[in-house]
Amino acid sequence: MTHYPQINALHRAKRIQLSTTQAQLTLSDGKRAKAKLQTLSTTGGLLQVPKALAEGDFVELAFETQSGNVQGMAEMLKPVRRSPEMVSQPFRFIALDDDHHRVLHELVESSNHRTFLGFSDYWATKF
Repeated sequence: MTHYPQINALHRAKRIQLSTTQAQLTLSDGKRAKAKLQTLSTTGGLLQVPKALAEGDFVELAFETQSGNVQGMAEMLKPVRRSPEMVSQPFRFIALDDDHHRVLHELVESSNHRTFLGFSDYWATKF
């Protein structure tokens, strides 16, 4: 079953800061891109991307953690240029498989799961 994350206007989702977690993006045209996760919550997060994606673009986002793999659909939000080489771009999850949502929720809520494995060849062959 698919989970559709809902934003609660009264309570901001708990966020965790990341440093080296790699993510794999699959764009709507089928092209792939790598990104780094900077911040993550159960409703979305912030990516560091080499080139900004258009606000409103839908992507498939995948990353690997010690708790398991997380893969879902996300909508890209307005990018913020930090420097000529770096663009930070927020996103919000729009659909996650229940198992992937469970892994994501446990990851964000657990203080024991702050270490991430990052991008692996698994995702390169998965898409």
